[in-house]
Amino acid sequence: MNKVAIVGCGWFGLPLAQQLVKDGLLVAGTKRTQQGCDELVQQGITPFELDLSQVNEQTIEHDTTRLAPLFDADVLIANIPPGLRRGESHYLTHIQRLKQLINGHEYKRVIFISTTGVYPSTDKDMFETDATAYDDKSAVLLEAESHFAAMQNSCIIRFSGLIGPKRHPGKFFGGRQDIAGGNVAVNLVHLDDCIEAIRTILQATEKGTEVASIYNLAAPNHPSRADFYQAAAVHLGLDAPQFNHQVLPSKTIIGNLICQQLGFNYIHPDPVKMLDAC
Repeated sequence: MNKVAIVGCGWFGLPLAQQLVKDGLLVAGTKRTQQGCDELVQQGITPFELDLSQVNEQTIEHDTTRLAPLFDADVLIANIPPGLRRGESHYLTHIQRLKQLINGHEYKRVIFISTTGVYPSTDKDMFETDATAYDDKSAVLLEAESHFAAMQNSCIIRFSGLIGPKRHPGKFFGGRQDIAGGNVAVNLVHLDDCIEAIRTILQATEKGTEVASIYNLAAPNHPSRADFYQAAAVHLGLDAPQFNHQVLPSKTIIGNLICQQLGFNYIHPDPVKMLDAC
């Protein structure tokens, strides 16, 4: 196993690609613009321009041929941000176009990056089997997962809230007043742990170790929203937010299956201490 294709070299995909290059793997990756592709070349990554919004029935045959060298790999990592919170509505179309472009290629490992948005906000611990289509957005996310779950050797990773360089959470509530749900458990994961989880899965694949079809990724410590976001704001030098007494349902994402099965250890188990690495 020596060639990895990463669809989506953005905030997560690019540092992942950089690390895999350091690990000695041949890495191909996609960006939506030629300028982005030029940046990949500088990082030792073989670039392919791919904007899924520009792929359609008229271009699919040409694009499939053009991108065949990208998808001719041992491992495929699909990292397509859903954009549902921003009101975008083309996620499933993009997923379907990507599946057309893959064109039946088979891989030693397919990794699809998903989100813990598939779990409802209820007062319980959430494990991998607890996902449900509780609203329109979660239904879209689960349908997207199903396209890749059907592929051979697939593994879906559901990231909790992502923080890390250029994603400091202190601005989120900094200085705000009368915020509900200060009791709610925080479910976060650091960029470093996302990268290390992928590396762990690839190493397990290389060794022939059994890999589960789905893993949650969430730091094992879950401070309350009030405690965490007050600390985060102060960490940035902002006024601490003030929470009211309204209690909201509090789900806790359990991300220890990958630890139990593959020996993974979180680099940043405590979200408050993660702030120093943002």
